[in-house]
Amino acid sequence: MCPSRISAASPPPQPNSPSNDDQLLWNIIDYDYYDDDETEEWGDDESEEYTLIPLYTWTQCSEPRLSHGTIVRIALGLVAMVIFVAVVMFLAGCSYNEVVYRKNISLALLRNAQAQLMPTQASNGGVLAAGLEGITVDKAVEFAYEELSKATHDFRLASNGGVLAAGLEGITVDKAVEFAYEELSKATHDFRLGNKIGQGGFGSVYYAELRGQKAAIKKMGMQASKEFIAELKVLTHVHHLNLVRLIGYCTFERSHFLVYEYIENGNLSEHLHGSGRDPLPWSIRLHIALDSARGLEYMHEYTVPIFIHCDIKSANILIDKNFNGKVGDFGLTRLTEVRSRSRLMGTFGYMAPEYAQYGDVSPKVDVYAFGVVLYELISAKTAIIRASSTAEPKGLIALFDEVLSEADPKDDMVKVIDPRLGDNYPLDSVYKVAQLAKACTHAIPHQRPSMRSIVVALMTLVLSTED
Repeated sequence: MCPSRISAASPPPQPNSPSNDDQLLWNIIDYDYYDDDETEEWGDDESEEYTLIPLYTWTQCSEPRLSHGTIVRIALGLVAMVIFVAVVMFLAGCSYNEVVYRKNISLALLRNAQAQLMPTQASNGGVLAAGLEGITVDKAVEFAYEELSKATHDFRLASNGGVLAAGLEGITVDKAVEFAYEELSKATHDFRLGNKIGQGGFGSVYYAELRGQKAAIKKMGMQASKEFIAELKVLTHVHHLNLVRLIGYCTFERSHFLVYEYIENGNLSEHLHGSGRDPLPWSIRLHIALDSARGLEYMHEYTVPIFIHCDIKSANILIDKNFNGKVGDFGLTRLTEVRSRSRLMGTFGYMAPEYAQYGDVSPKVDVYAFGVVLYELISAKTAIIRASSTAEPKGLIALFDEVLSEADPKDDMVKVIDPRLGDNYPLDSVYKVAQLAKACTHAIPHQRPSMRSIVVALMTLVLSTED
């Protein structure tokens, strides 16, 4: 029994003197008043009772204690329960992330296609969502999520492992951008070797005739999904005479397909380094350089945020039937702010030192690579020169640095000019292009000219050559 009131005649138990193995802590909450001398006196009235409250007791006022073994078993049970819940949540999270990823891919492809073709302006200003944040387009339609979900059966995966195309009835477009795999296969004779016209780092290119027009189809594996999305981002956003035009796309099983306009005369590298082609006259080379510079200027100066190609080289500059230059292959293109960082991808011999060493990306990365292309136009040599299989490779930049550092560089320039040109070139024009290329390949990025300045310089040279 736990006592609550005792008489003053029964003094409270003293500390450190437990009785019957009990220790009680008492609190006196009733006491006598102060006397006239304002001194505190206790127990003046022997009949006064004090209220004593036990605060703690080991046996009489507490519940029975659990054994040590029981406590250990409870603790182990709680730990096991926490681990089980954590595992269940982790597995559920993995499954959810996979679903979200597939939804974003589906919606990204759909929005890209609609952004290029739909004639109505989006109510949100044309800003795409679903994994393509910050991409703006001139013309787009904004769909409610419920409509997209219904059209794709809640983004259900296609039975062939690809991404479902949305069957949005009632939508009319000027031209199709999404092709069925069967149509592409038929147009390329099941992608036979005879239709193959090119090979790149991310896939093969095949010639095709689709719906009455010539086309080039790039076939890419699933490992190139990032590059596939990158090209869709760029080519549904930028449209310029000197950039290769995207016609459409397709996804089937474990492959991606991009359909471009067909460029009849191949790429610049084939004309400069290949065999079986007539040498390009100097005036045509200047025109191709100017066209390529205009395409890059548009990407650098007239898009917000800017696009940086990151893989400019002679093989990625295409030449149409009228010998106009067009920049192509946007698989490595960055939609980025200036001075951002990126993982290293590109082609040796064309990479700017700040990009090769630190991954710094800016428009000056493209300027540097374009300078190497200018050296190629002059010399018809590759970006990295190998005199033999055992000789040390030498960069084209180093070769021209030696020539331009001579006492009379203009006369020594003849040593590195493409011998197939013979004497059919104005030496002064060639020398000025070499000087422009040297400025473009300056080791310090901010010392390089902008693409706008390069366009002006090349335009002046083209006009002077024509005169």
